[in-house]
This record gives sequence, structure tokens and C-alpha cells, in this order.
Amino acid sequence: MDTVQELSGTPVLVCAPEGAPLDGERAALDLIGDMWGRGAAWAALPAERLGAGFFDLANGVAGGVVQRLANYRLGLAVVGAVPVEAGAGSAAAAFVREADRGAQLWFVADLVELGRRLARG
Repeated sequence: MDTVQELSGTPVLVCAPEGAPLDGERAALDLIGDMWGRGAAWAALPAERLGAGFFDLANGVAGGVVQRLANYRLGLAVVGAVPVEAGAGSAAAAFVREADRGAQLWFVADLVELGRRLARG
């Protein structure tokens, strides 16, 4: 079950490992609606809930998710190990590095790391 926790003063929707994958615009809008409904500024989504094509940058899923989050001024933290498709040297690995520099999408090991990043602003 998804819950809202406060991490470093920020309300975060902590998503359960079981649940719909983040695999397109409809899933992104559903997540955003859930965040709005629960008053969360960030969502912490387990890495295993990323859709199979999330790191296939040609299909635009990852970029669409980031754009939607930016439109609503919300953040998404993918929690846990990033899939093999985002291995070193790939376009997906470059996307992960770039996302981590931004303000809408971060890839973190756990909620403790997310709390630290939120505290830094």
C-alpha cells in the first residue's frame, strides 16, 4: 500500500513495490493524480515499477514522465538498483546521470538517500 511520509520536511508518496508500472503517459498522470490527492510533492517509486521500456529513450516514456512532473512542479525518486539496460556507457546511463542533476527525477539507493537529497534542496 502506498503511504505518505515526511522526509526532510517534504511530503513523499512512498509507492509500494506491487502496483502498476510507470510505462507511459497514462501511468504518469495516475501517479501525479495520486500525489496531488495525498498532498505529496515527491513520489518514491521502487525501481522494479519502471516499465520495461522506460530506459528505451527512443520511445519517449522517460522524457514524457519528466516533462509531466515539471509541468506540475512535482518530483519522482526511483528507489533501488537501476535496471541493466542503463549500464555504464549507454544513453540510458547518461540520462540517469543528467536526471540526477535536475530537480524532477532522481535515482537513489533508498529513502535515507532521498531524505538527504531533499534536505539539500
